[in-house]
Amino acid sequence: MEKAFTLVVVREEMKVDYVSYFVKGEANYWWESARALEEEKAITGDSKKIFLDMYFLRYMQTQMELKFFELKKEGMTVGEYEKKFTKLARFVGDYVDIDEKRAKRFQQGLKPWLRSRVFAF
Repeated sequence: MEKAFTLVVVREEMKVDYVSYFVKGEANYWWESARALEEEKAITGDSKKIFLDMYFLRYMQTQMELKFFELKKEGMTVGEYEKKFTKLARFVGDYVDIDEKRAKRFQQGLKPWLRSRVFAF
């Protein structure tokens, strides 16, 4: 939203309304509760930080986890697949925290004929 505010001129007193239009689901319920508790209609540094910590960071984490678990080598070289696998693996912690788990998950994304060859190693 901050990025959007740099492109579109939004008066300070309208920012809460602008932001609340875009939040959905559980995040919207939290936002409405937090806003009802605020005496003035402005985004405070504390409420903004809590909101980001609770929802956007969690949302992004979840999206990266989904991308990781859906990752397949299809259409990529093994090198490209490994690069993307490594990039996304940092978001899934316990699933790839030891080499054995990491290798098993890596193999699961390979095509069956290639998986069987890699499994031998």
